[in-house]
Amino acid sequence: MRDLLLEIGVEEIPSAYMPAAVQSIKELAAQKLGEARLSYKEINSYGTPRRLVLLVKGLAERQEDAVIENRGPKKNIAFDKEGHPSKAGLGFARAQGVEFPDLLIREVDGVEYLFAVKKATGQESRDLLPEILHSVINSIPFPKSMRWAYFSTRFARPIRWLLTLFGEQIVPLAVENVASGNFTWGHRFLSSGPLPVDSITAYFEVLEKNYVILDQDQRREMIWQQVQKVAAAQGGQAMENDELLEEINYLVEYPTAFFGSFSPSYLEVPPEVLTTSMIEHQRYFPVFDPQGKLLSGFIGVRNGTDYSLDQVRSGNERVIKARLEDALFFWKEDTKKSLDDMAAGFKDVLFHERLGSLQDKVDRLKKLAVFLGKASGLSDAGRLERAAALCKADLLSSMVYEFPELQGVMGRYYALVGGEDQEVSQAILEHYLPRYAGGGLPVTTTGMVLSLTEKFDNLVGCFAIGIKPTGSQDPYALRRQALGIVNIVLERSLDIDIEECCLAAYDNFEGIKPENGREDTAREVLDFILQRLRGVLLERGYSYDVIDAVLQLAPRDLKDVYQRVECLQTFKQDLLFEDLMVVFNRSNNLSRKWEQDRVEESILQDPSEIALYQAVQDTGKALQPLLKARDYNEALKQLAALRPAIDNFFGAVMVMVEDEQLKAARLGILRKTTLLCKLVADFGRLVY
Repeated sequence: MRDLLLEIGVEEIPSAYMPAAVQSIKELAAQKLGEARLSYKEINSYGTPRRLVLLVKGLAERQEDAVIENRGPKKNIAFDKEGHPSKAGLGFARAQGVEFPDLLIREVDGVEYLFAVKKATGQESRDLLPEILHSVINSIPFPKSMRWAYFSTRFARPIRWLLTLFGEQIVPLAVENVASGNFTWGHRFLSSGPLPVDSITAYFEVLEKNYVILDQDQRREMIWQQVQKVAAAQGGQAMENDELLEEINYLVEYPTAFFGSFSPSYLEVPPEVLTTSMIEHQRYFPVFDPQGKLLSGFIGVRNGTDYSLDQVRSGNERVIKARLEDALFFWKEDTKKSLDDMAAGFKDVLFHERLGSLQDKVDRLKKLAVFLGKASGLSDAGRLERAAALCKADLLSSMVYEFPELQGVMGRYYALVGGEDQEVSQAILEHYLPRYAGGGLPVTTTGMVLSLTEKFDNLVGCFAIGIKPTGSQDPYALRRQALGIVNIVLERSLDIDIEECCLAAYDNFEGIKPENGREDTAREVLDFILQRLRGVLLERGYSYDVIDAVLQLAPRDLKDVYQRVECLQTFKQDLLFEDLMVVFNRSNNLSRKWEQDRVEESILQDPSEIALYQAVQDTGKALQPLLKARDYNEALKQLAALRPAIDNFFGAVMVMVEDEQLKAARLGILRKTTLLCKLVADFGRLVY
C-alpha cells in the first residue's frame, strides 16, 4: 500500500466555490476508486485559494480481481426453433468476447437467460491512476467555469501546475499543456519559484515552511483565534459570523489578523450600516464593547505575515474611511427627507411588469393589511394602513440603493427619526421577516400582520400570472415566503383562514390579466403553503402518515392542522387507538363506495343496528362542541368508544343482504360512522 497525493495548482479560485469543491474532489475520488476496484484506508481533501489537494492514504498497489457477470438475451431468443444459436445469441457472445459454448444459462424470476461470466485480473494501480485522476479533475463541478488560452478544458480558474505522487513515484498526467511533476508552489508573495517535493510527507513540510496553511479546518481555527485575541486586546469582542469566517478562510493561505480604527464620528450612522459596509465591502470583523455597542474599529485578516503590518493597517483604514464617509453622507441626505417624501416616488418605480408599479403594490398592501388585521384581531386598521403605506419607502433612499440588504432596517430608522409610532416603525423592519430559513420572526402584532400581508400579496400575485417554482428554480423566493407564513402562524399561534386570505389578496389585483382564476389561484397557493407546512412538521419530528391523515381533509387553518397532528400523534400511543382504528376500518371498508349516509330508522330490525345508529347519532352531537373547542383528544376518545357497538353490529347482522332497503340503511350507518371519523382526520392514511 502507498499514499496518493494530487495537488491541482490554480489561479485564485473564488472563495464561494471552495467548500463545495473541496468536498467534491473527495467524493469523486471515492467514487472512481471504487469503480476501479482500488481499495484504500482513508481519503482527505484540502483547499486554499491557489490549490485543491487530494490525499488518499493506504491505496492498494493493485486492483482487486473480479468475476464479471453480464446478462444477455432470454434463452428462447438466443436459440432458434432447431436449438441452434440465433443471431441475438451469437451477437451477445461476440460483444462479450467469449465463445458461444462458454455462455451459461441461468434462471432469473422464472425466466432463463444467457450469461457471460468472465474473470477480470486486477491491473497495477500505477497504470490506472492517470485516467482516474484525469477524470476526477474534469468532473469537479463549479458554479461557473472557464477556458483559458486556446484550450478546451474548463475549470474554475486556469490550472498552472499538477503535483501527483503515488508513494515517491510521479503519476504521469497532463491537463492541456500542464504536465504533472514533483514540485509545488508556496505562498504567492512569501515564496518564489517551484519547490521540489521528494515525498508526500515532505510535501506538507515544504508548504508549511513556505507560508501555506493547507488544512482549511486548521486555517479557520487559526483565523478565529487571532481575531478573538486582537479584539480582546482592544477591550472588545468580534462579531461571530460563520459566513464571513468561511469566506476569509478561502481568501488566504497564511492568515494574520490586525486591528484598524476609524473616527468615532462615523458612529452617528446606524450600526447596521457600518457593519454591513465592513463585512460586505471589506471582509472585516466588526468589534463590540462588552455592552454590545459598536466600537470605532475593525479586524482585518491579511494574507501574509506581520511584516510591515502598520502599513497594511494604514491602507485598510484609508479604504474603510472612504466607505464610511459615503455611508455618513447617505445617512445625512436621507434624513433630510421624510418617508412620505420618499414614498411620493412609488408611482415611478416598476414593481413587476405585469403586477404594476410600487404604488400599486403599496395600495394592495394597505387594503390586505386592514383585512388581515380584522380577520386575526391582532392590530388596528390605522397602524396597519400607516405601516403598509411606508414599508417600501426606504427602497427609494440613497442608503438602500447602495446597500440593498438594509431594506426595512433603514426604513425603521428613518421612521423613528421622522417621529413615527414605535410599532409602525418596527413593522417596517419586521414585514420582511423571516429573511431566511430559521430567521427571526416579527415580534409586534403590526409587524406580524404586515409580514403576512407582504407574503400573501407576493404569492397570490405570482401564482395568478403563472409564476410558480419549478424544480430548483424559484427566482421570486416563493418557497421562502410560504415558509415564512407557516412559521409565523405556528410560532405565534394565529387562527386565520389561508384560503380566505388568498381570495382577499386576489381581489386587490385590479387591471392585471391573470392566467388563473380567483378560486383556482387561491387553492393553488393554499396547497403550496400546505406542502411547506408538511415539511416543517416533518422537521419537527411528526410522522408523515399522521400529517397526511390531517392534510387529506383539505384544511385551511394551519394552526388547526398543527393541533390535530400533535393530538393524533400522541393518541397513536394510547390504548384506545386500536379501538379507534377498528371503528374506522370496519366502517370504512364496507362503505367506501357507498355515497349516501341517510338512514331510514324505521327499516332497522336488529337491536345491534338500532343501538349502533343511536350511538352514532349521540357521538355526532357530542363531537360538535368538541371540534369547535378543538378538543381533539376527547373527540378521538368519543369515536373510539363506538367500538363495542360496532363489534356487536358486525357480530349480529350481515350488511350485504338481499333486501336493498335494509342493506342501504346498514351501509348508511357505516357511512355516517366513517364521516364522523373524518371530521378529525382521514385515519385510512395512518400506518400502524
